[in-house]
Amino acid sequence: MRNIRLTIEYDGKDFNGWQKQPNKLNIQGEIERAIESLTGDEKVDLIASGRTDAGVHALGQVANFKTNNESIPIEKFAMALNTKLKRSIRVIYAEEVDERFHSRYTCKRKTYRYVINNNECESAIYRNFEYHMPVKLNVEAMKKAIKYFEGEHDFKAFKASGTSSKSSIRTIYLAEVKEAGHGRIYIELTGNGFLYNMVRIIAGTLVDVGMGKIPVENIPEIIAEGDRSKAGKTLSPSGLFLMKVEY
Repeated sequence: MRNIRLTIEYDGKDFNGWQKQPNKLNIQGEIERAIESLTGDEKVDLIASGRTDAGVHALGQVANFKTNNESIPIEKFAMALNTKLKRSIRVIYAEEVDERFHSRYTCKRKTYRYVINNNECESAIYRNFEYHMPVKLNVEAMKKAIKYFEGEHDFKAFKASGTSSKSSIRTIYLAEVKEAGHGRIYIELTGNGFLYNMVRIIAGTLVDVGMGKIPVENIPEIIAEGDRSKAGKTLSPSGLFLMKVEY
């Protein structure tokens, strides 16, 4: 049996997230159907590094599945699969991996990026791939504030209700705010795992810092208290990208 790892890019705008759901367009289901069509209707279980929410995008999602099909050379697998997928989903790379590889359980680090358009006018072209904030943000204050998220913390204040995780303790290895040019601001977080809506809530909190609503020095207290109401709002999924997954 072959264990195949896929690196996947997708525009999440029209999908109800990664996870397979009846009667709702989802990324997992679309790719599974394409694989099954390619391998001769063999049922597969596509396992992702993590489930992205409705409207969230990916440039480097990783998923794996096992198949008995031996007829398709691995170097042609990605190209063949793309012929059966919507243009909003693309398999960038396919490779055969050890049978013990598991996209979710062997994952060590993930990097997410949140994109903010800080121009006065919203973009007609990129509006589905960023969050528009017309009020000029204090980026230097945001850069100072984000450093408080680095390290191991209980991120209870930065998770949405309905989170299924038993523990809200996570480790952030690197947290950065970057000025990307053309009025764009990137919020980038690399960690060992993320809670439901965690990146979008951290981004919302940093926007409040940039607007002067939350002082930089209040961030450690917000983290320590674990009170969701003290953190910022959950920003829209349009600006969120899963950038890469490391093993």
